[in-house]
Amino acid sequence: MQDSDIRRRKDQHLDLAVSGDVAFHETTTLLEQVRLVHDALPDRRLEDLDTSVELFGRPLRFPLIIAAMTGGSARARQINLRLAQIAQQRGYGLGLGSQRPMLTDPDAAASYRVRELAPDVLLLGNIGVVQARALATSRLRALVDQVGADALCVHMNPAQELVQPGGDTDFRAGADTFARLVAELGLPVVAKETGCGIAPHTAQRLHHAGVRHVDVSGAGGTSWVAIEAQRATGGQAALGSLLREWGVPTAASVVFAKNSGMRTIIATGGVATGLDAARAIALGADAFGMARAVLQVLEREGMEATHRWLDELERSFRAVMLLAGAGSLPELQRCPRVIGARLRSWLRLDAGHPRRRRRSRT
Repeated sequence: MQDSDIRRRKDQHLDLAVSGDVAFHETTTLLEQVRLVHDALPDRRLEDLDTSVELFGRPLRFPLIIAAMTGGSARARQINLRLAQIAQQRGYGLGLGSQRPMLTDPDAAASYRVRELAPDVLLLGNIGVVQARALATSRLRALVDQVGADALCVHMNPAQELVQPGGDTDFRAGADTFARLVAELGLPVVAKETGCGIAPHTAQRLHHAGVRHVDVSGAGGTSWVAIEAQRATGGQAALGSLLREWGVPTAASVVFAKNSGMRTIIATGGVATGLDAARAIALGADAFGMARAVLQVLEREGMEATHRWLDELERSFRAVMLLAGAGSLPELQRCPRVIGARLRSWLRLDAGHPRRRRRSRT
């Protein structure tokens, strides 16, 4: 694929993410199936709550990662720079979009270089497992080092690729690729889905390959199948319409990842409110990610409005922590909760798995 085609595709993705009909229509995250139990005697001050967490050696003041969105074009550079400023000012993490354009276009690297504006943030690099399979580990390490990332997200997106015009259809040796990178990269490797979630058998295979960090990116938020379906024609567009609701909901994906023994779990995929975020962490996530919601506010209303929106997100998250009786994120993970029938039906998939290093209490 030519560099100009990649840049055009990236900008089309941005347009659709901001204003397109790209959310799941029927599938939900199932986070609404998690009910945290009210504590009428929390015995603590709201201002004393500790929302900090450390991931990959970087402290976060608040457990939000502005999740991977874009890169590879001039427009993407401006978005990434603004997101980096927000992450630096607020103590969040930041995920970069796929760095695939850097493999063929040296000029594309500029759209991912944000360290000057964000020297302290947790920064996550990004490459597809299909591309990683074909590249030497040293080349992948160079991609990470060029942008100063703290870890490399290796994304899995077979559903998106099957619908995407010109997408990859050879998904062999994915587990072997993860095993190689875990052994050789010298930095944390994060297995990242892109909107279809992580099933128990996938989490177990990743764990067997040595992966200990995962971004579940579950179903219920933005559907990349829907995004690609709007760019496709003919049979691929029809396939996208058919598979729009495909995937494992975010809430179930978090539990499956936890039960597989993952040390770091990032909950992305349709996390829309502070209540959603608290539910995800109560299920076992260490942090949560948001992409499209942040991008929409930023692109439509600007930086000041984005900070106001994030203020409200943090305020609601802290309110839920207090009402659940949690003074810190580890305490929130131990809070009692009630699980609804629809989520319980998904969790039955995980029943009887032979290895559970950290059992869920759901």
